[in-house]
Amino acid sequence: MQPLAFVDLETTGATATHDRITEIGIIEVDADGVVREWQQLVNPGMSISPFIEQLTGISDAMVAEAPTFADVAGEALRRLEGRLFIAHNARFDYGFLKAEFGRLGITFRAPVLCTVKLSRALFPEHHRHNLDSLIERHGLQAAARHRALADAQLIHQFWQKIHVDRSPEAIDTAIQAQNGKLSLPPQLDARLIDELPETAGVYLFYDTDGLPLHIGPATDLRKGVLAHFKHKRPSAKEARLAQQVSRIDWVETSGEIGALLTEARLVRQLRPGHQQRPEQPDETCTWMLIDEGDGWLRPQLLPACDLDFNLRTACYGLFRNAKEAHSRLRALADSEKLCRSLLGLEKHAPGRPCAGYASKSCKGACCGKENLARHTVRLLSALTQQKLVSWPFPGPALIREGDAAHLLDGWRYLGTVRRDEEIDALLAAGRPPFDRDTYKILAKYVGKMTPLAVQRTASPE
Repeated sequence: MQPLAFVDLETTGATATHDRITEIGIIEVDADGVVREWQQLVNPGMSISPFIEQLTGISDAMVAEAPTFADVAGEALRRLEGRLFIAHNARFDYGFLKAEFGRLGITFRAPVLCTVKLSRALFPEHHRHNLDSLIERHGLQAAARHRALADAQLIHQFWQKIHVDRSPEAIDTAIQAQNGKLSLPPQLDARLIDELPETAGVYLFYDTDGLPLHIGPATDLRKGVLAHFKHKRPSAKEARLAQQVSRIDWVETSGEIGALLTEARLVRQLRPGHQQRPEQPDETCTWMLIDEGDGWLRPQLLPACDLDFNLRTACYGLFRNAKEAHSRLRALADSEKLCRSLLGLEKHAPGRPCAGYASKSCKGACCGKENLARHTVRLLSALTQQKLVSWPFPGPALIREGDAAHLLDGWRYLGTVRRDEEIDALLAAGRPPFDRDTYKILAKYVGKMTPLAVQRTASPE
C-alpha cells in the first residue's frame, strides 16, 4: 500500500496568498498499516477574526505562544514527504501548505487526492459531499468539528469506510479518474514532472527544430501541461502534438489575467504552428458611423490599429479583414432590410431607389420612402450587440493581480510591473499595435481597472 497522509488545516481565512495557517492535523498511514497522528497549533503572525474564532474555537490567545510555521515546517515536511496527500477539498489545504512552504523558499509537491471528488465518484446518488454530510451518511465519529486533527480523523474514517462499502476495483477506478494516468512522450525528460510549477502562467511546446508548436495559458502550469498527456484516447491533434513536442518551457505569471495577456502576446510574436507561412500584415478593422447630416449615419471601415478607442469613440465589431467586415454588414442589411446604398455597400444615383428597394429588401430610405433618421435608428439597433467597449479612461490604467500590476492603455497591454517605479519605463517604450485577442481579454476585466493617475495620486510620497 502507498504511504498516506490525511491532512486538515485551520486557517485565518480562505485566501492562501493572504491568510495563514493556525493549526495542522496530519494522520500518517504507513505501507504496513501503522498509523501516527500529529497536531500542532501555529502562530499565524496575524489576528484571528471573531468569525474564524467562533468557527474553529481557536483564538489569538491560544496561538500567542505557539510556534510559527517556519518553526514547524521541517516537521510537517517530514510527515508529508513520500505520501499521497489526502484531504477534503484538497485544493484548499494543499494550496495553503504550498504557499507557507513557498514563503520559506521550499518547493512542496505531492500527489493529491480529494475526498470530496472521491465521494462524488463512489456515491453519485447523493447530492451533498461536504464533511458534515459524510458524517451523517456513513456514521463517522466526530470528536470535534473544525479542529485540524479531528477533521483529519474524519477523513481517515471515510477512507476506511469506502474500503468496506466499495470494491478495490471501484476505488482504484475513482482514484484514476481523479488523477489520470500520465503517459509522457519518451522524448521528454521525465524530470519535467517534478520541475513544473503549480502557479499560473503560460507553457510553450517546441519541436526538435526549436519551433513553437503550441502555447497555452494555465492557472496551474503543472496541471495544464500534464493534461495534454493524460488522455486515454487522445484526439488526433493531441496525439500529433505528443509525437512532435521535444521541449517544454513556461513563463510564470501573477495570476489568470497575466497568463491570458502573456499568451496573447506570445502567440502574436511566435505564431505557433505557422512557422512555414509568411507573416501577414494585421488587417483587423472595425466600423465607425460618420454623420452625413439629416440624421444619416454612414458606416466607415477603419483599421483598428489607427484608433485610440477613447471615451468618444463608438466602434462596432472587430473583423480580421475588410472582406469579413463587408460580408457581415451585407448580412445585417439583408436581415434588417437596411439600404445597402446608404451603408456604402452599393452605388446608386442620389434620390433614386436602390436595387434592394425593388426587391423589397430595402424600406426606401434611399429614395425618401423611409426617414433617414429612422433608418439610422434601425441600423444602431442592429449594431448594438457588436458595439465595442470604449476605453474607459483618458489615459493608461492598471489591473492589480497578486503582487503585480498589468499596465494597459487603449486596450493595449504594455507589460507587467511589480514595483511602481517600473511603470515609467513601460510608458516610455510606447504602445504595441492593437490586438483583437488582447481587447477581448481586457474587455472582460474592465471592472478591475483603475486609472493610472488615480493610482499615483493615492500612492504615498
